[in-house]
Amino acid sequence: MDVQRLGHIAIRVKDMERAKTFYLSLGMVLVWQDEDWCYLEAGAGRDGLALLGPGYKAAGPHFAFHFNDRVAVDAFHSKLEKEGVYVEEVHEHRDGTASFYLRDPEGNWLEMLYQPEGGIPTNQRPSDQSTV
Repeated sequence: MDVQRLGHIAIRVKDMERAKTFYLSLGMVLVWQDEDWCYLEAGAGRDGLALLGPGYKAAGPHFAFHFNDRVAVDAFHSKLEKEGVYVEEVHEHRDGTASFYLRDPEGNWLEMLYQPEGGIPTNQRPSDQSTV
């Protein structure tokens, strides 16, 4: 079992609206927005960028490998545990994804994320998708 694709990065931002406006102006599409974070995608590959606002506490800056199969995330979690890698528990997310976090040997956070077929579901109406 190997990682399947590098799917998104998450960065910390001081001003959510300013950062979101900037990335929308580059042509990214807003997929998910909450009070303290949002998720944007770019291009046909739907490469993602998560903007984590100052109040966001669930995770810090990280990069994520995306899996198309939910069972593969659990299998990868078990594989890493058997190899002695500390991994956090698999967490089900409200958007239908599931993931777990771990650190690489240099201390960088990684997320292993199941992405449903068709991509990460949106909570945005079509009128919210427009760029600035």
